[in-house]
Amino acid sequence: MTSARVRSWWPLLLVLGGTILLVTSGCFGWGGRSRQTQRSSSVVAFLYPNQSNPLPPLEIPVLRLPLRVGIAFVPSDRNDISEMQRSGLLQRVAAEFKGRDYIESIEIVPGTYLRKEGGFENLNQVRRLLNFDVVALVAYDQVQFTDQNFLSLAYWTIVGAYIFKGHKNDTQTLMEAAIYDIPSRHLLFRAPGGSRVQASSAAVYVQENRRADAVKGFDGATDDLIQNLKTQLEEFRTRVKNAPTGSVARIEHKPGYKGGGSFEGVFVAALALLAGLGAWQRRR
Repeated sequence: MTSARVRSWWPLLLVLGGTILLVTSGCFGWGGRSRQTQRSSSVVAFLYPNQSNPLPPLEIPVLRLPLRVGIAFVPSDRNDISEMQRSGLLQRVAAEFKGRDYIESIEIVPGTYLRKEGGFENLNQVRRLLNFDVVALVAYDQVQFTDQNFLSLAYWTIVGAYIFKGHKNDTQTLMEAAIYDIPSRHLLFRAPGGSRVQASSAAVYVQENRRADAVKGFDGATDDLIQNLKTQLEEFRTRVKNAPTGSVARIEHKPGYKGGGSFEGVFVAALALLAGLGAWQRRR
């Protein structure tokens, strides 16, 4: 191609390049616009609908060991987590606590059993249906940011679709489990869990990767939630043992329950040891 022909094409190339630049800058922006997506649910909104200042319960909870426990996601405004995914996350939490002698059973509550703003009335209905006394209500708040920066403009106008990763994805997930004694409406303890997933992807893969990051975010937050639940459970057991009798919770045993490893199991074992020493000394 001669230099004269190149010069003749040059104005057309400038116009074409300018047009592409205007279109792509309008779509993706120069200064780094961002898009935000949020999905969330709330224990407070479910249990205390239309109450800005709910009164604390006055009744002391009575925990009859071994406990029958229900675990459920509280309803959200949108069905942005599939029932299969919800069930899988709850199964992971339940598996960590099954087999403990002070837990008789753990029931996964289907999402269709709880209605939005159902409150304790709804919980009591489900409690009678599935036969549990204590419930772990799981809520979540996940925010995804997609930052669109100069690189996204660069690869669209100059390089092509798959060379540079122009979108930076940031997924932040917070989960919370609130454990309630349903008859007394008393919050026994709560535990948080959180995760952050940072990744980048080419524009053509943004939606696909956002979905994958959302799943990864819930998985990571569930891992953190399980560890914090274990810690908070042990702290609750300590509070029950060390507090004045009946001030935090009253512990009773169901017929046939021996109490080994229960909330007050260490205390019972210590009494048994002292009684044995006393009998041995009397025999001497």
